[in-house]
Amino acid sequence: MNRIRRAAESVGTPAYVYDLDIIRERFGTLTRLFGRNFGVSFAAKSNPNIELLRALNPLVTTLDVSSFGEVERGLKAGFDPRNLTFSGPAKRVSEIRGAIACGLGELVLESVPEARLASAVAQELGVTQNVLIRLNPVRVPRHFGVNMAGKPSQFGIDEEVCGEAIDIIRALPGLELIGFHIYSGTNSLNVDAIAENFNIFIDLFKRASDRADIHPKKLIFGSGFGIPYMDGESPLDMNALAERIMPAVDSLRSEPRFADANCILEMGRWIVGPAGWLVTSVVAAKESRGVQIRACDAGFNNHLAACGMMGTVIRRNWHIQNLSNPLGAKQKYLLVGPLCTTIDILATNIELPEVHVGNLLAVGGSGAYGITASPTRFISHPEPAEVLLDGDSQVDATESRLNHWETLGRHRAAAENGSQT
Repeated sequence: MNRIRRAAESVGTPAYVYDLDIIRERFGTLTRLFGRNFGVSFAAKSNPNIELLRALNPLVTTLDVSSFGEVERGLKAGFDPRNLTFSGPAKRVSEIRGAIACGLGELVLESVPEARLASAVAQELGVTQNVLIRLNPVRVPRHFGVNMAGKPSQFGIDEEVCGEAIDIIRALPGLELIGFHIYSGTNSLNVDAIAENFNIFIDLFKRASDRADIHPKKLIFGSGFGIPYMDGESPLDMNALAERIMPAVDSLRSEPRFADANCILEMGRWIVGPAGWLVTSVVAAKESRGVQIRACDAGFNNHLAACGMMGTVIRRNWHIQNLSNPLGAKQKYLLVGPLCTTIDILATNIELPEVHVGNLLAVGGSGAYGITASPTRFISHPEPAEVLLDGDSQVDATESRLNHWETLGRHRAAAENGSQT
């Protein structure tokens, strides 16, 4: 953790720090256990930092993007447009046109009306666009953080009506249906649930491919692989998971229709989540009615998920470490952020080595859905810096100076020179 502390000290807090060595190690695990059958698609929405995407480019098969802004980020990071897969439920016509015009690999269709829009754009541009149909299954097993199946959803075409939709899409000019996409549950730590969900995928992929009468070139399995965020949660047993999943995929690929299918694990959180920390400084201390309060320079404006505000029903503390005083005597604290609202809480009744003003605290599991999923403009506190660690080297990957004070430095310099401002 000394590397994390030094990185944050070099750029100031709040700061996100990402460790590329950990990310590469996790890709190594995926290759070893699943590489026989699967490539990997990284979901840019989990962490769209351009320098991070640049580092991931050699490691992934495709980049999953969900807006034209993410298309542009992928291109800036050096991705071949043919390796981009564009999903998402509300694609504007201008986004579809821009993506197809740049040579997009696959457009993921979420509805028949969207397919008709894509067909019109492809004809206008005089091209044939490869497409995948996103399917919305009837069910998903329990033990997923978010369940997107079996209920009304903006994502994909419902399993119950997908046959008719497949027929319509197959007949549209300018589109070439090359496969299917399913992502119906997220952030599961349960091997049985994920394995059962993959069997649901396989059954639906078979039926959809038969209806379309195609030998699919690409099948995207929304992995749903989770990571532990709170005490009492254990990491996903990847060896056990591979033992459950791989035989079923072997069987699928043994069928002539699927022999040449490029199977893809779509994931983001599992790859980068454990490789990132939000580092925040303690800027104030007080006791209120018997509670020790420590106020930090990062709050839900920087990390909405860690503050329990991204769909969490019961708020629980994330893993937080005191980088400045790791061996101090432990006490219980209420950790709050800098925002002028009572809901800005990082942790309640958390036990940490004694915390003083000036200490650096690190919120673990923050490599995914951190700054990218937070309301950074709220109350105009400075946006976090971003740093990539690569072995012994360090790259300042900060993308925005939004909200950073424009005049404070001039006032400080004037005061040091003994002049009036």
